[in-house]
Amino acid sequence: MSDTKRLLIVAHAPSPNTQRMLEAVQQGAAHEDIEHVIARNVPPLEATPDDVLGADGILLGTTENLGYMSGALKDFFDRIYYPCLEATQGRPYALYVRAGNDGTGTCRAVETIVTGLRWKAVQDPLVCRGGFQEAFLDQCRELGLYMAAGLDGDIF
Repeated sequence: MSDTKRLLIVAHAPSPNTQRMLEAVQQGAAHEDIEHVIARNVPPLEATPDDVLGADGILLGTTENLGYMSGALKDFFDRIYYPCLEATQGRPYALYVRAGNDGTGTCRAVETIVTGLRWKAVQDPLVCRGGFQEAFLDQCRELGLYMAAGLDGDIF
């Protein structure tokens, strides 16, 4: 179908709980009411500039590592930045962070890079702080649904 949109999910999920969060994002993006969006997860160390160039929207996920994004997500940005700089301006994106403490530095680091890329945030970052809570899964599911629905409805 020619009006199908592509949502690229690039999320670092090194633990069972962050894997569950990623799966919740994917479940939300694959909600039965989403008709024209194909969501595809590509781990950050495997994602390429072509993956980004072929996406209509990007959902980023990372752990908070010493007040910064994961090394895997930083590696992703290092590899896609210049090949995607001109062609992806205005691309809608969302971010979720699994933060043991604060998440502020992690969000700031990601936002600095996406500002350079000129991507457009569709909502404030979802920061899941403190000890793991089952509520994080609902929040991630909602984020995946929100992102896919926005693409599906041509809102973003």
